[in-house]
Amino acid sequence: MKADQFQAPDYYNLDDLLSDEHKMVRDAAREWVKREVSPIIEEAAQKAEFPKQLINGLADIGAFGPYIPEEYGGAGLDQISYGLIMQEIERGDSGVRSTASVQSSLVMYPIFKYGTEEQKKKYLPKLASGEMMGCFGLTEPDHGSNPGGMTTNFKDKGDHYLLNGAKMWISNAPFADIAIVWAKNEEGRIHGLIVERGMEGFTTPETHNKWSLRASATGELVFNNVKVPKENLMPEKSGLGAPLGCLDSARYGIAWGAIGAAMDCYDTALRYAKEREQFGKPIAGFQLQQKKLAEMITEITKAQLLAWRLGVMRNEGTATSAQISMAKRNNVEMAINIAREARQILGGMGIIGEYSIMRHSMNLESVITYEGTHDIHLLITGADITGIPAFQ
Repeated sequence: MKADQFQAPDYYNLDDLLSDEHKMVRDAAREWVKREVSPIIEEAAQKAEFPKQLINGLADIGAFGPYIPEEYGGAGLDQISYGLIMQEIERGDSGVRSTASVQSSLVMYPIFKYGTEEQKKKYLPKLASGEMMGCFGLTEPDHGSNPGGMTTNFKDKGDHYLLNGAKMWISNAPFADIAIVWAKNEEGRIHGLIVERGMEGFTTPETHNKWSLRASATGELVFNNVKVPKENLMPEKSGLGAPLGCLDSARYGIAWGAIGAAMDCYDTALRYAKEREQFGKPIAGFQLQQKKLAEMITEITKAQLLAWRLGVMRNEGTATSAQISMAKRNNVEMAINIAREARQILGGMGIIGEYSIMRHSMNLESVITYEGTHDIHLLITGADITGIPAFQ
């Protein structure tokens, strides 16, 4: 087992833009990843198992709903702190970050924003502590980039709702205690329901044979005449804008998280290039390798500045959905390109589990697709700047 020697690149002294609290939060997450994630993540990925023993540690570093107020069990931190935590966790593994992102942005966020006071008090403290884990049901077998076409539905049966349908590609589904499920009522209006494990007719079959996010648990949500209590409907927002608001928060976290994966690949490649000798000198001394490394640090620096500025705007409440889309798309593309270039620097060594690069590369193939595909985010930007939607 190799020691985690990671050193974070900060070419433009971005630490100067962070508060002492930001740095303290980030450093705590960084040390936890070095101590708890790095030593076990390769084996977990090889076995295609989510390391559930990490849940308590994720809660301890504030990874579950860090921006949720303390009165509901959250850490009461700002958006930049949330981003920095996601960056550090994804530096360890995208799958582990996915678990934290879903819990924070797709489960706790909608309960906090759209739920009743009773729902907030019932669920948020347990979600923040990791005592309870959640998942988010929006994507369906036939409706991915077009979530408004969903067929999952519920009917009013007087003293309860009757829920039917299915969701797929759901992170955390196999072990989640609750699911935030988006479904249409009898008028075709989308609402969010809190569905609890144990409700009759609710099952969560696991998705197997993944080549990506292997250390993350993925599954389906199947609803066969599930009786959902009426008090489990989140009343404060309905329509497609409700789940999309959650996705804004998740995409923002991904924009930071992808930087972590890129930094890990860059740091690994830089260290290897300085140590690996060919033709009598370290390969870091050859022009083509320096070109790769110089382009990597340039792209990482640009992504860091983009994420930091977006975090400032999120704190101010001025960031738009389109601006979040741009950062998610740009930063994930940056990360996946760096993973591929870093793999080349390591040559054959780049494909084995002794190094993290191939695992990051495989993970990022999912990250570039989920929470809105790469192409859809381009069209979101296109629609924003032209005023003409081109989705169909």
